Amino acid sequence: MTERRPRKDAARNRAAVFAAADALFAECQSPQSVTMADIAAAAGVGKATLFRAFGDRTGLIRALYEARLEPIRNAVEEGPPPLGPGTPPPVRVPALLDAVLCFKLDNRHLALALEGTGADSPYRTEHYERWHTLLRELLEQIPGPADADFTAHALLAATRADLVAYLADERGAPRDELRDRLASFTATVLGTGARQ
Repeated sequence: MTERRPRKDAARNRAAVFAAADALFAECQSPQSVTMADIAAAAGVGKATLFRAFGDRTGLIRALYEARLEPIRNAVEEGPPPLGPGTPPPVRVPALLDAVLCFKLDNRHLALALEGTGADSPYRTEHYERWHTLLRELLEQIPGPADADFTAHALLAATRADLVAYLADERGAPRDELRDRLASFTATVLGTGARQ
């Protein structure tokens, strides 16, 4: 049985909804203030269309977040070094953390909206579990960190959206400075040299 392709208008509606939600979350003071009605109106679709496609507001945020995260996921799963498989763990761990940090910097409005849904613990989301599992497996291959599970959690904590937003927006830390600080912290934890 062949997989059904979405109708052109459904794909167009999905793209319009993603663009509208992305813009609304980027412009709002608080992610909680953006409603499904706001997104539907900005996208030019009915609220029923949103609920049919995504279930609820959290489902829409998750779908948009996963769509934005897909290029990184693909690079990690099948891309070239330094993110892709086959890269030595001491190189891949800092590259993965840097990619997650850059993603959060570029999409912090969306990441904050997802972390603030309150529906689940941020540590039980599919993307968090995926990154934690990969980091833990990589850390187990590096001599040094004794507890790979805890170390993976601690390293990922440095890329939480609320911390990234605080450092970038409230403290005014430039992107390169945040990347360098994370690289230095990671190198200290791993017992390797800092990023050049």
